[in-house]
Amino acid sequence: MSVMQLFDLTGKVALITGGTKGLGLQMAEALGEQGAKIFINARKADELQQVVAELNARGIEADGIACDLGKAEGNPVGTLVDAVQARFGSVDILINNAGTTWGEPAAEHSYAGWQKVMYLNVDACFLLAQEVARRFMIPQRSGKIINIASIAGFKGNGPNTGVHTAAYNTSKAAAVNLTRALAGEWGAFNIHVNAICPGYFPTKLAKGLDHVAEAIIRDTPLGRVGGEDDIKGLALFLASDASRHVTGQAVAVDGGYSAV
Repeated sequence: MSVMQLFDLTGKVALITGGTKGLGLQMAEALGEQGAKIFINARKADELQQVVAELNARGIEADGIACDLGKAEGNPVGTLVDAVQARFGSVDILINNAGTTWGEPAAEHSYAGWQKVMYLNVDACFLLAQEVARRFMIPQRSGKIINIASIAGFKGNGPNTGVHTAAYNTSKAAAVNLTRALAGEWGAFNIHVNAICPGYFPTKLAKGLDHVAEAIIRDTPLGRVGGEDDIKGLALFLASDASRHVTGQAVAVDGGYSAV
């Protein structure tokens, strides 16, 4: 198989949560440019429709549905999977990208905030992977699942950073180990499960870290933060046949920040 064939996603169906902005949109563009059919979800219908139209205008076959995966009520996971099945028939690639955070010192951290972060970042991630695996990937004995974790899942926060994200760090550590657990169980069905662990990207989710961006750049070997194309290559690799002997891995995309 040629290198071009290894990275070709023609005819594959990719379901990407939180796909209208930031890292989710980067990955939708990357996979779509390689021939995948893209189905995205987001909370805001107007943003969703705009992004779907933009992807279609670029020659990428795309669709989506507005639903809030951060709430259990109304079974949004089932609604989302029903919608992608009705539109494209199956799912070959799942990217669990939707996530949230909560900035509050641990001693004062509200339980409601803790639950919000853990539900979307862990529970919804598991429930969607479970539904997609049971309905499509296990019967067809193939699939790619990519969980978007974070280098925050590797460690805590320093005492003088002013960053208070205990729930977020905990949830992303859980996402990393969920990735390993699912890879172990589902490898027999030729389902690959891996995690991408971004460092600091100036996205809406990372706005609370703007005040420490200079320090992050100073301590990053490559001397910069994540850019608008920096997640695309790894996402494509993990979604394609190029990674057919890779599973259970958590790969940092942080300019070397977590390595030093």
